[in-house]
Amino acid sequence: MIAKLRGIIDTVGEDFCVIDVNGVGYLVSASAKTLGKLKVGAEATLLTIMTVREDDISLFGFADAWEKEWFGTLTKVQGVGAKVCLSILSVLTPAQLAQAVGAQDKASFCRANGVGPKLAARIITELKDKIVTIPVTSNNPQILNTDTADTPPVAIAETIDYSKNEDVTSALVNLGYQRIDAYRVACKVAAENPDADLAQLIRLALKEFANKEI
Repeated sequence: MIAKLRGIIDTVGEDFCVIDVNGVGYLVSASAKTLGKLKVGAEATLLTIMTVREDDISLFGFADAWEKEWFGTLTKVQGVGAKVCLSILSVLTPAQLAQAVGAQDKASFCRANGVGPKLAARIITELKDKIVTIPVTSNNPQILNTDTADTPPVAIAETIDYSKNEDVTSALVNLGYQRIDAYRVACKVAAENPDADLAQLIRLALKEFANKEI
């Protein structure tokens, strides 16, 4: 099993890269977000998952451990193969995936090629009680290395109290706000005011929206 590759980026294609490791070129499929962080001729380290089938051996690469965890989680959903999974990871970051699942936001998943309303609904249904977090290790806060100094650090997922936020989210949606925006604000006010009741949280959420509109 190949779990990680470190080498020089030889080629970056539309949905793959070739990484030269001591003279051996490995073809690695990856999301657009991961590929966008790579530079031909620069050294990089990618976490990988290798799949072995009767007629195919494939490598999939990831900029960080959280993206890798989401790949493994998404591909367990019926109808989500590796290609569709990379398409999802190309349009949604791990943090946005967590928000979309928590908010039951099918529209965000439908932005990915190969994902229609039925598949988006199935993804949300099967993952709504799961929380995908980055595996934290002492030597792996960020796995991708390039020659740019401003590569952003990997975010750490926070545990989300779905049940507490859903009533606030539903109330905001009924008032005309977009579900994904409503969910983000509901999470924020609930985290900042853990003892507030539903009416208080809705008022705080509306105040949050009002402040953003100023």
